[in-house]
Amino acid sequence: MVESVALFLGLLLVIMGAIMIANKLKIAYPILLVILGLILSLIPDVPNITIDPQLIFIIFLPPLLYEAAWSNSWKELWKWRRIITSFAFLLVFITSAVVAVVANSIIPGFPLALGFLLGGIVSPPDAVSAAAILKFVKVPKRVATILEGESLLNDASSLIVFRFAVLTVTTGQFVWYQAAGSFVWMVVGGLGIGLAIAWVISKLHKILPTDSNMDIIITLISPYLMYIAAEEVHSSGVLATVAGGLFLSNVRYNIFNASTRTRGITVWESYVFVLNGLVFTLIGMDLPQILEGMIEEGVDLSDATIYALIITATLMIVRIIASYGSVVITQIMKRFITVADEKKPGKIAPLIIGWAGMRGVVSLAAALSIPLVGNGEPFPHRNLILYITFVVILLTLIIQGLTLPILIKKIPLPKFDDHLPKEEALKVIGNALSQSSDRYINYNSDDELGTSLAKNRTEFWNILADKNDFRICDSKREKYLSMLDEQREILIELNKNPKIDEEIIRKHIQRIDLEEEKWQHH
Repeated sequence: MVESVALFLGLLLVIMGAIMIANKLKIAYPILLVILGLILSLIPDVPNITIDPQLIFIIFLPPLLYEAAWSNSWKELWKWRRIITSFAFLLVFITSAVVAVVANSIIPGFPLALGFLLGGIVSPPDAVSAAAILKFVKVPKRVATILEGESLLNDASSLIVFRFAVLTVTTGQFVWYQAAGSFVWMVVGGLGIGLAIAWVISKLHKILPTDSNMDIIITLISPYLMYIAAEEVHSSGVLATVAGGLFLSNVRYNIFNASTRTRGITVWESYVFVLNGLVFTLIGMDLPQILEGMIEEGVDLSDATIYALIITATLMIVRIIASYGSVVITQIMKRFITVADEKKPGKIAPLIIGWAGMRGVVSLAAALSIPLVGNGEPFPHRNLILYITFVVILLTLIIQGLTLPILIKKIPLPKFDDHLPKEEALKVIGNALSQSSDRYINYNSDDELGTSLAKNRTEFWNILADKNDFRICDSKREKYLSMLDEQREILIELNKNPKIDEEIIRKHIQRIDLEEEKWQHH
């Protein structure tokens, strides 16, 4: 037990050091962590760590998906819903089918059912890797939204393909109408259960006499409740977690006070930081286990590597073709329906989206969850599939992960007019907030708060830097806090404007929350 704790603490220290180096080198930290895990696995004195796939699916996946859902803008996701859903579902199914055909053609004794299983495993790009890479480069909001939105949903569709493929391999039969019914239930049931649990949680937050600490604990429990409840009834836990996370994110200002929102951001950032660091390091450390299984299975390492290289190239090519194909389809469909943007996106944006196909934690967890025995016999080619998956993750992270920032910097992306320029948006926001400040000044012109606020109307959160120099009575504090509430409501209303980037709105609300937090304890 003590050794396990020491190993865990040591890993955390090594992970923090690796991420510091990654930030200094301006490369995505998942790349460095996987390589670090690979190096650690080759050190003789470091104990081999066996990844339990259920550990990833139950402990790691729900909070990572939940946090990603909270970080995304529902307004932006809805605007680009067609291309996001086509990438998250249709592209996953197409990719799985192509991988199935290719694997069936190049790997001896590899049936189509196993090909679909492999395709379901390696088809979904990883959300964390894309987000980490985009942190160092500036891309249009639409590109980031499409990539992040796709990664929220594609895990569900890939796991659906994976489950049906495992069932087909283990039972030897595939009944299409049963599969269709199960697919509908997994999607509809997952969405419904996630939304229902999220609605109940939102009511509990408002009804129960909780404080900020209790509210944050409930947010940490929420993704697990959604995921486990959906999985227990054989629907999609991924979709349940994403749907519930988006719902609660959308009502956060109605159910949480400023203190909970402010402290919750810090807690969740630290929690997700630890989870991401551990999971990518563990991916690299799992190689010895995979190689041992291949040796036991009698798989030739050079042949397996060739198969993995071909599958990786197939994934890259299919995604790029699909990216440009979506542009063609959009240009055709805009004659019949209203699309998010009728202008041609150019040749570069689809290339960026197509090249951002790094694989990660969900792929390895799915591969590890392949049963050891199927239909009374050892599951066919299990260790080969594990090795191919590992190589795909490693190659896509290194090749695409390292070159994507260079590609974005070297090839200028077109300037889309999806949102107002930042300076113009800030001006609109500032004018709206200034009107609220004016109303406060008019009603409170005879007190110190009103006089101080009048000196700096648009930057109202910076007023009274020396507010500790005078005493504030409760009535004045309540007046000021009510003005902050009004400011927040104005920002929420402004967020309905599709031309204003929600990220700017959220930053302003966060500053108001910080201001309110200070005054609550003044």
